Amino acid sequence: MSLVLPILIGLAYAVLMSLIPEPHRRRFNAVMVAGAGAAYLSGGGLGGWEFPFTALVAYCAYRGLESWTFIGIAWLLHTGWDILHHLKGSPIIPFAHDSSFGCAICDPVIALWCFRGGPSLIGLVRTRLTRPHTP
Repeated sequence: MSLVLPILIGLAYAVLMSLIPEPHRRRFNAVMVAGAGAAYLSGGGLGGWEFPFTALVAYCAYRGLESWTFIGIAWLLHTGWDILHHLKGSPIIPFAHDSSFGCAICDPVIALWCFRGGPSLIGLVRTRLTRPHTP
């Protein structure tokens, strides 16, 4: 279950974001990943390295205002940071020991969705359901 739940959370994130129309969806996701990039600042598990990492993700998020690719890159950077925090033992949620591990599973799911251009998953399902079936 420790692998399945983070994947489902990543998919739920993409579905919920699908409710936001473009171009607002892309911009909102840029803001979301900027916030994720700063999530470890209060814990400081990697010391002063937390600041340049936050700046790097903020740069990618800024570029993500106009590019889904940069948002995906930022989520993958966050994945790497999650792994480092998991190995060091300073989880993103202090009282949930494996929270950084879960985040490292969830974030690439979101990144893949971003690399596909952040499509509306709800729209894709509707298209599939309304398209005539051919034998």
